[in-house]
Formats: sequence, C-alpha cells, structure tokens
Amino acid sequence: MSSSSGNTFYDLKTELPSGQTYDFEQLKGKVVLIVNVASKCGFTPQYKGLQALYDKYKERDFVILGFPCNQFGGQEPGDDAAIASFCELNHGVNFPLMKKSDVNGDNTNPVYQWLKNEKPGLMGLSRIKWNFEKFLIDKNGKVLNRWASTTTPQAIDATVEKLLAE
Repeated sequence: MSSSSGNTFYDLKTELPSGQTYDFEQLKGKVVLIVNVASKCGFTPQYKGLQALYDKYKERDFVILGFPCNQFGGQEPGDDAAIASFCELNHGVNFPLMKKSDVNGDNTNPVYQWLKNEKPGLMGLSRIKWNFEKFLIDKNGKVLNRWASTTTPQAIDATVEKLLAE
C-alpha cells in the first residue's frame, strides 16, 4: 500500500479548480475510480458512462475523481471553468473534477506519480498512454486495477459492484 516515498493513498492531496485542497483522507473506506479526462478526445463520450457509474454507486461510498489533462493531442485546451462547464452541460457530470494537471513528465501531479508507482502498466511501463486511463482503488487505499482508455466504464461496473459488496 505504501509507495517508495512512504505515502499511502490517504496521505495524498491535490488541488481543486477553486484553488482549495482536496484531501484524500476523506476517501477512507470508499472505493475510488481515478480517471485522466479530456473534452476533445475520441473517448470523451465515456464521461456519460462514468457519470452513470457514479450515479449508480455514489450512495454506496463510491467516488470518481476526474483529472483533466492536456498532454495527449492537446485535447483539453480549456481552463478549469471551461472544462467544468463543458462536462456539466454536455455530459451531466457532477463527480469531482480536479484542477487541470499533468499525468506524465516533470510536472506530474503527485497523485499520478503515486498511482503509476503502485500500478505500472504493461511491461512495467508506468507512463499514462492516453486520456481516460482508469485506476480503481479499494476501500483500504490499495490500487487494484489499471485499465487502458479503451476499457469503458460499463466494462468495469461488475468489478466496482464486487468491491462495494466486500
């Protein structure tokens, strides 16, 4: 559960678009899906599926955190206000969106540094490959799954359901 820096999932913090801090301590005992998102991507329609998953399970301590990122084809060019507006108006998104940040490179958001360290991708490569990669964290703060962009929210529904039942 600990990364090489000695932090747990619940020690993480990130910035909200408002500039306030989102403290992961509040996620203890919850199942969490973390997704790097973008508004102008071929996978953008997954916002609707993510929202449906959130609506289905949010009363059962399930949380989705969206991390807008502009590192893949410049597909998230807007500022945080534009991103929030787009997501709400076009996809009905009301799960938490974090401040736009990087998921790869020198300025990688600390949450993504931790996630990639805990659950490298294929062949041990930790790099996020595209928008809408997904990490599923269990009620104890352990990263259980990492899915590629092509895995739809509907495809992980049964896994989320099983974790919530534990």
